[in-house]
Amino acid sequence: MPIRQMKETSEQHLEIKPQLQNSMNPVQKPSKTPQNGKGPPIQEFQNAKLHNQTSPTSKNRGRRRGRGGRKSDQGDVFMRPSSRPCTAAAHKPLSAQPSGAVVADIPNGSVENGGKSNLCEMEMGFPSSSKSLSFAPRPGFGQLGSKCIVKANHFFAELPDKDLNQYDVTITPEVASRTVNRAIIAELVKLHKESDLGMRLPAYDGRKSLYTAGELPFAWKEFKIKLIDEDDGINGPKREREYKVVIRFVARANLRHLGQFLAGKRADAPQETLQILDIVLRELSSKRYCPVGRSFFSPDIRKPQRLGEGLESWCGFYQSIRPTQMGLSLNIDMASAAFIEALPIIEFVAQLLGKDVLSRPLSDSDRVKIKKALRGVKVEVTHRGTVRRKYRVSGLTSQPTRELVFPVDDNSTMKSVVEYFKEMYGFTIQHTHLPCLQVGNQKKANYLPMEACKIVEGQRYTKRLNEKQITALLKVTCQRPRDRENDILQTVQHNAYDQDPYAKEFGIKISEKLASVEARVLPAPWLKYHETGKEKDCLPHVGQWNMMNKKMINGMTVSRWACINFSRSVQESVARGFCNELAQMCQVSGMEFNPEPVIPIYLARPEQVEKALKHVYHACMNKLKGKELELLLAILPDNNGSLYGDLKRICETDLGLISQCCLTKHVFKISKQYLANVSLKINVKMGGRNTVLLDAISCRIPLVSDIPTIIFGADVTHPENGEDSSPSIAAVVASQDWPEVTKYAGLVCAQAHRQELIQDLYKTWHDPVRGTVSGGMIRYITLGLSLLPFEFSFILFIYFFGGRFACTCVPLSNFCLFRDLLVSFRKATGQKPLRIIFYRDGVSEGQFYQVLLYELDAIRKACASLEPNYQPPVTFIVVQKRHHTRLFANNHRERSSTDKSGNVLPGTVVDSKICHPTEFDFYLCSHAGIQGTSRPAHYHVLWDENNFTADGIQSLTNNLCYTYARCTRSVSVVPPAYYAHLAAFRARFYMEARYAGEWLCWCWTCCKGYTSSWRDWCKAIAGTKGECEKSNVLLLDEK
Repeated sequence: MPIRQMKETSEQHLEIKPQLQNSMNPVQKPSKTPQNGKGPPIQEFQNAKLHNQTSPTSKNRGRRRGRGGRKSDQGDVFMRPSSRPCTAAAHKPLSAQPSGAVVADIPNGSVENGGKSNLCEMEMGFPSSSKSLSFAPRPGFGQLGSKCIVKANHFFAELPDKDLNQYDVTITPEVASRTVNRAIIAELVKLHKESDLGMRLPAYDGRKSLYTAGELPFAWKEFKIKLIDEDDGINGPKREREYKVVIRFVARANLRHLGQFLAGKRADAPQETLQILDIVLRELSSKRYCPVGRSFFSPDIRKPQRLGEGLESWCGFYQSIRPTQMGLSLNIDMASAAFIEALPIIEFVAQLLGKDVLSRPLSDSDRVKIKKALRGVKVEVTHRGTVRRKYRVSGLTSQPTRELVFPVDDNSTMKSVVEYFKEMYGFTIQHTHLPCLQVGNQKKANYLPMEACKIVEGQRYTKRLNEKQITALLKVTCQRPRDRENDILQTVQHNAYDQDPYAKEFGIKISEKLASVEARVLPAPWLKYHETGKEKDCLPHVGQWNMMNKKMINGMTVSRWACINFSRSVQESVARGFCNELAQMCQVSGMEFNPEPVIPIYLARPEQVEKALKHVYHACMNKLKGKELELLLAILPDNNGSLYGDLKRICETDLGLISQCCLTKHVFKISKQYLANVSLKINVKMGGRNTVLLDAISCRIPLVSDIPTIIFGADVTHPENGEDSSPSIAAVVASQDWPEVTKYAGLVCAQAHRQELIQDLYKTWHDPVRGTVSGGMIRYITLGLSLLPFEFSFILFIYFFGGRFACTCVPLSNFCLFRDLLVSFRKATGQKPLRIIFYRDGVSEGQFYQVLLYELDAIRKACASLEPNYQPPVTFIVVQKRHHTRLFANNHRERSSTDKSGNVLPGTVVDSKICHPTEFDFYLCSHAGIQGTSRPAHYHVLWDENNFTADGIQSLTNNLCYTYARCTRSVSVVPPAYYAHLAAFRARFYMEARYAGEWLCWCWTCCKGYTSSWRDWCKAIAGTKGECEKSNVLLLDEK
C-alpha cells in the first residue's frame, strides 16, 4: 500500500487570528505547591481518567522495562499534578500575540472556536495557500552577554542603479544540457552584441531566462545560430548544428521593492530580483569553473588530493547573494567535493579494485563493482589521435574483448571487436581478457575497449563515499579559522568582481573586506549534579567540563549485564579488564553497577552477529530464570562495516536489549575521559539523568519554568543520492520532564521518498470499533499493531527514550505523530503542556512557508483533538546547519577571544547586520571547536505566540545546548533537534533490513514496565497461538 498522498484542498486550512486569547486555556502564574504535592487539580482532557503519580523515590523509579519500574494500566489519560518544584495551579491569562496570521476557510469551524470533533475528523490536507502569512518579526536585539566584534564571510554588495529586465529564451530543437545552452547563447552574444543586442551583455541562467541591464532594442526576435558539435565527426569534419533561438521580453525587476525590503519597510522579499543579481554574479564563474549547485570547483584553485578508488577532491568556493540588515551581501565560503579522477580507464579500474588487472582475469564481483562505478560516467576515446569523441558509459560486457563480435552490415556479417579496431583505426588491442565498455544506446551494441578510453575531467562523484574516502575528504576540508579566512579573502581577490564584465554591466559593486559584526558571548549556565558528590554544581569553562568529583543527578542501577566480543584482536583478559574499568567508572559517576557479568565474556565472529546475540541472550535468560538482562556491552572491530547497524537492529527490534558498543582502539587504550562518556550514555539509556540546568530546577528559565512547557525537536532525513525509492525518515522527540527539560521521548516513521513535510504529526482514521479516531506522532502508546511486510504500507514506529531505542511496525492507517507525545508528557509530569516550543531541523529557506503552514496546522489539530479549546501558544523555530556563514575572531592573536581551536568562543550569538532585515533570526555558535572552523547554527523563529524576547530565545537555546546527555560539552545544535536527527539516523539501520529480505515485525516494549517478545505478546493478548502474520491486535491501553 503506498503512503497516502496529501490532499490539496482549501477546505482543510487552519485559521489563526492575531488574537488567540479565546483559543487558549487561560494561563496564570504558578502558585507554590505544598511539599505533599496536593495542589489544586488542573483541567483534564476530555474524558480523561485520573492517575496518581508521585516523584520517584528510588533510582530505578520510572524505568521503561520490567525491573521495578511503575506500570500503568491506562491509555490516553491525563493525570492530576504530582509534587513538582514548579506547578501551574491557578492560571493568569497570557496574551499570545502571534507574529502573523494564516487566513483560510474552514467550513465546519476553526481551531479558535473550539476545534470541535468535525475538525478532528478531517484528514490532514496540505494548505494550498500562504496568503496573509508573515513570519515572526524581530522583537528587538539581544543585550545579554559580553559584547565583542567578529568577522563574517559576508561581503557588502551595492545595489545596481540600472533597470533589470527579464527575457524568455526558447531554443529549438530543445537541448537538455545547460553547457550546450550556454554555448548557444554565448555564440549569439558574440555575433549580435554590437548589432541586434544594442551593446548589451546579457546574463543567462542556462535554461529559459536571460537578463539585461536596460532594455534590448526589441521585445521579440528570432535568431539562427550554428554551433559545432564537439562530440561528433567520426570519420570527417565535425558537424554543424543549427538552432533557432527566440528571445521575448517578460518583465522588469522592481529595484524599489528590493530597496524597501532591505530597509525593513516591506516584509516580502523580491525573490525574482535577488535571483537576477545572483545569476549575474555567477555568470563569469560559470564559464571559468565547474559549477555544482551554488558552488564552483576547479583543479587549479588547489592541487587535487587523491581520495582512493579513482576519486580525488577538488577545492572550490560557494557563492550566494543574500538580503541582510546591512543591505545586499555576497556570502562566500570555501568548499570541497569528490570528483572522478581523469584517468585512463584501466588505471581507474586498477585503483577501484586495488589490484593489478592487466595480468589477472576479473571475477564476477569485480565486474559488478566496475559496472556500478562507471555507469553514467563520460569517457573520451584515445585511439584516434586528435579526435576525442565523448561517450557516456551505459554498461559493461559480460564477455572479454577477445570473444566479442557484432554485425557490421544488414546481412548480419559478424566481425570481432579486435579485428574491427585493427582494420578501422590501426589500433591493436593489447588486453583482450578485459571486458569492453558499453556506450551510447542500450538497444544497439556499441563497444569500446578499456585501454582506448579515458575519463573526461570535471565529473563530480555523486554516489556514496566509503569511510576511507570520507576521512580523506574531511582532511582536505578541515581548515583552521585563520586559514579559511585567508582562503576566502584570496578567492574574492582572485574573482576580481570589480573587473567582472557582467558585474560592471549591471552596476554591482562588491566589497573585498569581510563584514565586521557586533556579537555577544552568552554566559554558560550552571549545571546541577547529585548532592553526594564533592562538586554539587558546575559552571562549564569554554563550553566543556568533566565528571571529576561529580555524581550523576539520577544514577541508575545495572545489576544484570553481559559482554560480547566481536574483535579477534582483543583477548579475553583485555576485555575483562576493560569491563572492570567501565564498571568502576559507572560506580564512581553515581550509578550502581554490578562488576560481574551474568555469563563470561563471549567471543563471537562478526559475520555471525545474529546467532551470537541470540546465544548470549538466551544463555543469560536461562541463568537469570525469569529476570531480564538489562545491558549488553559489545566490543567491535574499528572497521566493522555493517556490524554496528546489524547489532543495533537485532537488539532493538528482535531481542529488546539495551546495548552499548565500544571500539577496539578504546578497549586497548583505556582513557578515563572515554570511560566517563560511555558511563553517561549507559546511564541515560537506562532511564537516568546525568545533569540538569540549575535554573530549571530553581524555576528561573523565562517562558519555560512559569507554566508546564513541552519542547519538541523534529527532523526529516532523506535517502542518499542515487536511491530513487527508499523512503524518507521523519523523527519527532519531545521533553518528558518539566521543569528540568532533560529527558526526551520520540517517534520515528517512514514516509514518502524525499518528502520534507512530516506527514503524520496529526492524522485521523476510521476504526471499526471506536469510529473516527485521531492521534499523532507525539505519542509513545501504540494504538494499533499489525504485522505487515516491510513496504510503504506501514510506519516504522521507533521509541526514543533517554537515549535508547525500541521499535515496532504500525499500519499506516492506524498512525500519526504529534498528539501522542502531548499525552505522554501529561502522563510523565502530571500536567498538560500549556506552552509548546518546536525546534524544526532540516528545512531550507524555500520550504519555510509550506512547512510552517502544514506542520503548525497539524499541531493545532492535534491539540484540538485532545480537548475543546485546548490551544497552547506555539513557538516554531527552524534550525539550520547547512548554511555557509562562518564567524571569525576579530583578532586571531588575542587568545581571550578564541577557544583552543582558534574559533569564536562558545555562546557567541549574532542577530544584527548579517541577519534578516525584518524577521526573527540569529546565529549561535554554542559549542567549542575541536578542529577546523566551527559552523554556527542558524535559528529562524517563524512563528511566536509566546512573545519571546531576543534574549529569551537566545539564552534558552544556548542553555539547552549544555543539557545534551551523551557528553560533557555543549553541542552545536539544540538537543531536541539533535536527538531527532539521531533517531532518524538510527531508523536507517532498520530500513536497510528491507533490502536483505527481512521483516521488521516485532513489538517487544510498551514503553513502561515490562518486556516480552512480539509473538508471545500476540499469543497472550490475541490468542493467535503464534500466528502473528494473521493477527490484527487493537491495543486500547499500554498492555
